[in-house]
Amino acid sequence: MKLFLIFGAVHAFLAVALGAFGAHGLEGKLSEKYINIWEKAVTYQMFHAVGLFVTALLLSKFPQVGMISTAGWLFFSGILLFSGSLYILSVTKIGVLGAITPLGGLAFLAGWALLAIVAIKHL
Repeated sequence: MKLFLIFGAVHAFLAVALGAFGAHGLEGKLSEKYINIWEKAVTYQMFHAVGLFVTALLLSKFPQVGMISTAGWLFFSGILLFSGSLYILSVTKIGVLGAITPLGGLAFLAGWALLAIVAIKHL
């Protein structure tokens, strides 16, 4: 539980910091297309930081349910793959990195699906 709470806090912090950096530090340095990609990365990182908080809270109530931890790891890896690939794509413009992004999206979807199953079975 503690680990996912820490991960959530770190990713929420980074989403705010990277959002501010994108708005101020990258202004005028990237085209609107790549600024939009950067902003999408920030948005999804923050949403899934919240998912990590939800995971931590559920683990505090149901520590024996392994699907909750799995969901947390899926959110964590999804942030790295989805948002991470979009951040790198934005600043390098290496289009092939866009092929990694859907893997992160699949991790996000799987994490949310697991939390829905946990809710159905345990709440």
